[in-house]
Formats: sequence, structure tokens, C-alpha cells
Amino acid sequence: MKRAIVFPGQGSQVLGMGKDLAAAFLPARLVFEEVDEALGVRLSRIMFEGPEAELTLTENAQPAIMASSMALLRTLEKETGFNLGAYGGYVAGHSLGEYTALCAAGALTLADTARLLKLRGQAMQKAVPVGAGAMAAILGLELEQVRQVVTDAAGVGICAIANDNSPGQVVISGAADAVQKAGELAKEKGAKRVVMLPVSAPFHSPLMEPAARVMEQALASTIMNTPALPLVANVTASAVHDVARIRALLVEQVTGVVRWRESVQYLAAQGVTFVLEIGVGKVLSGLIKRTEKDIEATCIASAQDIEQFAKST
Repeated sequence: MKRAIVFPGQGSQVLGMGKDLAAAFLPARLVFEEVDEALGVRLSRIMFEGPEAELTLTENAQPAIMASSMALLRTLEKETGFNLGAYGGYVAGHSLGEYTALCAAGALTLADTARLLKLRGQAMQKAVPVGAGAMAAILGLELEQVRQVVTDAAGVGICAIANDNSPGQVVISGAADAVQKAGELAKEKGAKRVVMLPVSAPFHSPLMEPAARVMEQALASTIMNTPALPLVANVTASAVHDVARIRALLVEQVTGVVRWRESVQYLAAQGVTFVLEIGVGKVLSGLIKRTEKDIEATCIASAQDIEQFAKST
């Protein structure tokens, strides 16, 4: 059986994430302590106790989601003998989840990953004034239809496809007025719903170019090893193993499309029949099942999930 391990992106954060795990398992506590130390801030306290508005800030949410996934992975390794390199054939992550995937596969240290994601969040936030950008999920239209909508809205301002998540779920991003216009056009084309997303910046759009330059510098000065498993990259929807190429794709990803639907199709084409999602929420498992019916997907998001996994293997 060919398997892949995937890691969630922004939006999956929830108040209290990791608290029970840290209370019960030393490997989880050590992850949170190391991340806190790397950032010079008690991120774990914000994760466990809030306030929620502080956790939702992009510069906190990004390293928090990564830390939660890594705490689950380290606990899984300690409690069940899980070995990522032996278990899977590929790793992948949704947006910031790519950094988690690279950390999990040994390409980046935990401390460097936390620092990179904090910086990424800050750079994305600074790239566009709050309120000037927006993102919206278009439900019920296919990718080509959304492409047309985005093109038609471009006269109002920058508007781009940000995430191609699954059939019938595409996220757009850009200048607030242009995204609003695109939403109206999508409804005219028959979209079932247009949902404005509660985000503070227009991620994965050309407006993020200043953040891409910040990440280019930061990644150039960060040590990166060859990952234990190939990464299925967001912007190419294909496997990459070469460190220089991974660095370039992480920079491109800041302004590029998260091609998640195609990434799942790529995994299926390589013979992957089982995907393990590690992190809070079950967002990616749901998208995978909607994209490829023949891939079984399960999520490890809690201590109970780890116990269940141990019994099933």
C-alpha cells in the first residue's frame, strides 16, 4: 500500500489546541517548549488559553498550527514507534502545511520552522493594509468557471485564484473590491455559495509579492536538508526532492496557487491509496475524499486518535 502524510494550513486553528496532548505526553510538551523558546514568546499559552483574537493573528496562527501537528507527530512516534520515512511515500501540506511537512520529513529543524512561519505571517500581514484585501470561497463552480470570473473582475482590481481545494471549491484572493465583484459574478454563473473568509490578508495573490521577497531572503539563509520523503509541492502539484528547488517553490507559493485538488490527483496517479492527515481539524481529509473517492483518508488530531491508530496498525 502506498501512503502519504499531509499537514493542514491556516484556518484549522482552534482555541485549546494541543493543551490536552501537552498535559498527557512529554514529547508534545517538549515541542511546545522548543517553539516557545525559538520565538521568544509563550505561543503555547496563546494556543491553550487565548485570547482567541491573538491566536487568529496570522503571525501566531501559522507557527501554532505547525506546532500542534509536530506535537501530534512526535507523540505518535514515541507512543507507537511510527516512522514517517518508512510509513509513507510522500509528504504534502496545505500552504503553511508545506513547512510542517518539511519539518516532519527532517528538512527543517523545529526551531527554524517556527521562526520561518512567524516571519511569513508577519510579512503577509504587512504586505497589504488590513481591509484592503479579501478572500472568498466559491462553492459549486468548477475551476475554469472561476478563472473566467476572476478575469472579468480584474478591471476592478487585482483578483486571483488562491486555492484550488477540491471539485467545486475554489478560493479567490485579491483587492477587497475585486473579490466582492468576483463573488457577485460567481453567483450570476450559478455558484451555490460565496463565503467571504475571515482572514486578515489576501494570501496567495500577486499582492503578497513583498512577503515573497522577505521569505526568499529568510529561506536563503536557513539550513535545509533533503527531506526523508519527496514533497508534493503546492504550486506544481508534483513531487520535489531537491533542496534548491524546494526553496524556490516555497517563495513562489506565497503569491502562487495552492493546487491541492491536483496534488491529490497526483498522489492517486502515483498509486497512493491511503493518506494520513496529522493536525487539528479534518479539513484535508474531507477535501481528499471529495477529490479522489479511491483514496482512504484519516486524521490524527488528538490523543484518542493516536490510541486508535496504535490499535489499527
